[in-house]
Amino acid sequence: MSAWYRDGLRFRCTQCSHCCTGPQGYVWLSPEDQQRVANHLGLEVGAFLKRYVRLVGRLLCLVDKPNGDCIFLSEDKRCSIHAVKPRQCLTFPFWPRLTETPAAWEDVAETCPGVGKGPLYTASEIEKALDRDTPRDELWKLLSKP
Repeated sequence: MSAWYRDGLRFRCTQCSHCCTGPQGYVWLSPEDQQRVANHLGLEVGAFLKRYVRLVGRLLCLVDKPNGDCIFLSEDKRCSIHAVKPRQCLTFPFWPRLTETPAAWEDVAETCPGVGKGPLYTASEIEKALDRDTPRDELWKLLSKP
């Protein structure tokens, strides 16, 4: 555990969509993400991959709209796959590079109005969010604090 956040970190998603808008980024997809989103869209995985996914190196990620926004960001700036969004989206901003140092956390706070506000996530909860083996349903409950 990183000692700098031993007292926890505050975060509440404001649904501002800043994390979903350009410039082009990478939303990496696990096989579980692919299956879950495809099912939600009523598509076979192959059809989902062909329509919504690109290969970057040897990894798969969502394609972007021409302006760099997430392909699933609606006109009203809402996630059209919120209930099944990829693990990467679910765990934002509790990503390794964003929680590595206080400076990294402060940097993300400059673009994310929810960082530093809302409920307190304990160091143990943050470590669970960072752990790729934490089951998705556990993450959903953990990261949906009132």
